[in-house]
Amino acid sequence: MPSVAGTPSARSDACPGVLTTHRADDGELVRVRVPGGQLTDVQLGVLADVAAELGDGVLHLTSRGNLQLRAVADAAELSERLAAAGLLPSATHERVRNIVASPLSGLLGGLADVRPLVAELDAAVCATPALAALPGRFLFGFDDGRGDVGNSSDDRIDVCWRAVDDRHGVLLLAGVDHGVRAPIADAVPVTAATAAAFVSVRGDAWQVRELGADDAEALAARVRAERRLQSAQRTEWPIQSVERTEGVFQRGGLIGVGLRFGALSSHQARVLARLSPNIVLTPWRSVLVANLDPAEAMAAADALAQAGLVLDPRAPELAVSACIGRPGCGKALADVRADATNAMSELATSPDPAAPRAHFSGCTRRCGRPRTPAVDVLAGGDGYLVDGEPVPAERLGAVLAEKGHE
Repeated sequence: MPSVAGTPSARSDACPGVLTTHRADDGELVRVRVPGGQLTDVQLGVLADVAAELGDGVLHLTSRGNLQLRAVADAAELSERLAAAGLLPSATHERVRNIVASPLSGLLGGLADVRPLVAELDAAVCATPALAALPGRFLFGFDDGRGDVGNSSDDRIDVCWRAVDDRHGVLLLAGVDHGVRAPIADAVPVTAATAAAFVSVRGDAWQVRELGADDAEALAARVRAERRLQSAQRTEWPIQSVERTEGVFQRGGLIGVGLRFGALSSHQARVLARLSPNIVLTPWRSVLVANLDPAEAMAAADALAQAGLVLDPRAPELAVSACIGRPGCGKALADVRADATNAMSELATSPDPAAPRAHFSGCTRRCGRPRTPAVDVLAGGDGYLVDGEPVPAERLGAVLAEKGHE
């Protein structure tokens, strides 16, 4: 495979990939697409090795269930090793393989198993030359009916097929139901056709949500006509499931583990790979360990805990997220992860700990900020602003404790 690793993008689309890296203060940053968050044990082992040998030793999870490697020393070697592991199936389409799916689908609950749709769409996207022109921000989704990925309150997923039963689904464009219905057998062709139609009409829009209401309606009507799809009454599609797919839990041979700041060390990745042939990365920067022997699940949980993964759903660190901060980012005004860790440690030892959801940002870009409500902790030239109020770094734990009881 010809490698263009390390070369700056000639397009205005700055989303990094494996072959088009981003130069950060700590070195080259590479983003590896993991459609549906689905990894085999062999692939995870390869990722652990390249992170340790070519990067900073950490796999950084993203809000799309993808992975980033930082401080990459040899992007050309990295691309070759990832391609050999099946993690780079297309040089032309690598940055548009953005697919999220209900992480628990086929494992626990849900109306339909959408896992096979992920691989089918990935292959269809890579086989369609026109889709190489999609922006790197364009996002596909498959929701098994629980609404954890596709719902009317989230406009980030450009085109999402959401199951309404085990055979049929609704097409949501940036979370909006335009009355388009499609059977599960047509879910992949319909989503791919919608993406192709978007490419032809998008103009300067990066995502469907940037189109006007009339243009989005016209896009849906075009797909409905081209694919001869059924039309139905439009409705709202809320989150239905009570499962906390972003949290920590154990159910039979399935374990959900949390990560501090969404960071998975090479050692932790190898532990996961040894335990199960199937690993799922979630859009909430957690990991599902699937298909364990239920009789061995307790021992597996112990091994995960010993590796430093979070299995306590009450752990304060699960409530906090943070951008990379200093020294990795030149725009950051503080080492926000160190300050967040200190604040959480102080909070954990308080007489009545109650950790609020909080996001630490090193600058006003607020990279990685969750869409769910969270206390805004913003680094400034001298200390922090917590929801707009100035707070010294050494007082962050106390202030967050107060907010946890509000």
